[in-house]
Amino acid sequence: MENKDIISAKHTIDKEIEALRIMEDSLNGNLTEALDLMQKIEGRVIVTGMGKSGHVGSKIAATLASTGTPSFFVHPGEASHGDLGMITQKDCVLAISNSGETKELSDIIVYCKRYGIPLIAMTKNPESALGKAGNVLLQLPDDGEACPLGLAPTSSTTATIVLGDILAIALLERKGFTKTDFKQRHPGGKLGAFLQRVSDLMHKGEEMPLVQENASMEETILTMTAKMLGCVGVLDNNGNLIGMITDGDLRRSMSNNIMSQKAVDIMTQNPKTITEDTMVAEALRIMNNTGKGITQLFVVNNGKPIGIIHMHDCLKAGAA
Repeated sequence: MENKDIISAKHTIDKEIEALRIMEDSLNGNLTEALDLMQKIEGRVIVTGMGKSGHVGSKIAATLASTGTPSFFVHPGEASHGDLGMITQKDCVLAISNSGETKELSDIIVYCKRYGIPLIAMTKNPESALGKAGNVLLQLPDDGEACPLGLAPTSSTTATIVLGDILAIALLERKGFTKTDFKQRHPGGKLGAFLQRVSDLMHKGEEMPLVQENASMEETILTMTAKMLGCVGVLDNNGNLIGMITDGDLRRSMSNNIMSQKAVDIMTQNPKTITEDTMVAEALRIMNNTGKGITQLFVVNNGKPIGIIHMHDCLKAGAA
């Protein structure tokens, strides 16, 4: 038999899912109208809201900004004390209020009307002051809260977050926003590490351990030792990468006559390579999944080496 806490948790989940289903069923052309408006403006999407709506609004503004739609949050209280000047006629305002009667939004609403700034109203009540003032209405579900008292914003804030995500993702898709664009907005942390490309980390130029195919074993070993990447790439007369020798290859080839051999004699032919635009996380996956203990990959362009990346480079960048 489930305890009361589990029963309460499931009730909260069910109630919030119910609110999302209601919102899903009520989606209409107003969503497209709001997206058209947000996409065509020359300025930014200014998000505002008070209390819990403000906290959610800050998140929505951050999500928009990180997915290619310039946006920031303006607190309605600060707006009434000078921050209205941050809103220009090239912008649009997304105002959030569950009831639609939040008095702190009145100055922003009046400002938008005075200067012809498009206003998107996000509220459950189309007949509220905010609902009537908006150029476009995005209606939140009016299905109460998960809170048993019917007071604490729960289902309503969840629906607001999801509606904000709907806007952000739809705009991302409309604009053809790519992983590269996303990386440029997320250079730090784990996410930034996974979105880095091989070109960001690879060793290039004089750092690459390379020898010609007829290089002596002495030259090969000296080059491998000097570059400290545990391998050496082997080139043909046209500068194409035709093979690779790792320190493991050297150990396996040890014999009394090894020093009389050439690089071409012990190299692994047609080594696994990648391109410079490969994601670092993908390069690490290739190294881990080859089954041969590869810890280095040469980066090639039209068969010619332009860099080399080591597993330690990927791990150091946080792509594990």
